[in-house]
Amino acid sequence: MSTHDRLLIIDFGSQVTQLIARRLRELNVYCEIHPYQNVTDAFLADFAPKAVIFSGGPASVLDEGSPRPPEGVFALGVPILGICYGQQVMMQMLGGRVERGHGTAEFGRAYVTPSAERIDLLKGWFAQDREQVWMSHGDHVAEIAPGFTVYGTSPNAPFAITADLSRNFFAVQFHPEVHHTPNGKTLYENFVRLAGFTGDWTMGAYREEAIRKIREQVGDAKVICGLSGGVDSSVAAVLIHEAIGDQLTCVFVDHGLLRLNEAEEVVAMFRDNYNIPLIHADESDLFLGALEGVSDPEVKRKTIGKLFIDVFQKHAAEVGGAEFLAQGTLYPDVIESVSFSGGPSVTIKSHHNVGGLPEKMGLKLVEPLRELFKDEVRALGHELGLPASFIGRHPFPGPGLAIRCPGEISREKLEILRKADAVYIDQIRKHGLYDEIWQAFVAILPVRTVGVMGDGRTYDYACALRAVTSVDGMTADYYPFTHDFLGETATRIINEVKGINRVTYDITSKPPGTIEWE
Repeated sequence: MSTHDRLLIIDFGSQVTQLIARRLRELNVYCEIHPYQNVTDAFLADFAPKAVIFSGGPASVLDEGSPRPPEGVFALGVPILGICYGQQVMMQMLGGRVERGHGTAEFGRAYVTPSAERIDLLKGWFAQDREQVWMSHGDHVAEIAPGFTVYGTSPNAPFAITADLSRNFFAVQFHPEVHHTPNGKTLYENFVRLAGFTGDWTMGAYREEAIRKIREQVGDAKVICGLSGGVDSSVAAVLIHEAIGDQLTCVFVDHGLLRLNEAEEVVAMFRDNYNIPLIHADESDLFLGALEGVSDPEVKRKTIGKLFIDVFQKHAAEVGGAEFLAQGTLYPDVIESVSFSGGPSVTIKSHHNVGGLPEKMGLKLVEPLRELFKDEVRALGHELGLPASFIGRHPFPGPGLAIRCPGEISREKLEILRKADAVYIDQIRKHGLYDEIWQAFVAILPVRTVGVMGDGRTYDYACALRAVTSVDGMTADYYPFTHDFLGETATRIINEVKGINRVTYDITSKPPGTIEWE
């Protein structure tokens, strides 16, 4: 994305570095995260950032060998914002002094008050004379670097906000990217404004550039795309088809573990509405046969993964002469594969791609979404004209209903599960809750319970409803349905789905639980 003004985020290992990038992307500012060890003077010259942000991190600047940016970053002549560890490393490198905790550590909510005149970075701050922020630091700045002035303090951070206005260097001890700093977005808005960003990072511009790049990369070669029916692979497929037309063929593997009517909906949308060449590989008998009697969740995942590769390879061979494999790899996948601790890696985590296929089939990768976050993929989907109901779908795991069916899988249990899930999602939509929830589904439990229906005894399955709110799926809280909603939903499931006589609601957060049951 070299045609855009670019902001560089130097990552020192903070768990919330991705949130910095998300906040900036929301402001239509193009940014990239790079681990500090990859940022050299040569890298800086090539990347040519219009501004730089130092992230937080778990290290202490007082430790030998602690993370540092290159000295050359301070000579670029661009605005720099240091956050938490980023503030401390900036002070230490520019002539200030950092000390160990000694009772000045802060973790959690704190309040910052102004200590000097208001500067452009803080426009819109301190309307109530103090701002709530989120602190997470043990060490603290004991002496600021020459040229810096203090503009905000907290009870345990006398240098909570500092700046050298002559060089446009700014440093804060708190984390403005987290939602516990309610006015943090304003601080980022001010920073990118004073850095001269115009907000030129839009999905319309991205669409045009991505199409151009796909055409340059692919030429007149054939491309195959593993279509799951999820948002990422669907948006990637429509984007690539817009770029190269019938050079693209999608392979949709139906493993028999999809939701009610899902296979028909995916085929209709891509083959009928978009006229994209599509191979519909109905291999449900193969997958369900291999899973018969299997109860261990890891064995389920590995069995499905291996079969998927074999089946995809078989049907992709029907295309003949394909040179590229298209994937819906997203930017978080790229960040995690080039980790702070592990250094650069050339492969994306296997569960984020069609595991092992590029090497096995001798294909080159086309990954047109690898610079986007999930919400940006949805925005691009809108830009491409995909139906809103499809773009806003909740995430669905690759192994499908197999991991929502703890214990052994059978066709009978899958049929019951599909119907119960359809009723549950219908309830959520009818009550206008679907878009408030990150993910919702039913799990059919490996137990039967005694019930009474129509004065008769039943001995049927129990099921668990699951619904969570989340930003990125890394952490999640259960959705606080009303008891009226839960009672109404349970009644519908029991009345409409033969085979279930008991409904429970899972109120476990992540952590300690996971979102899925297996």
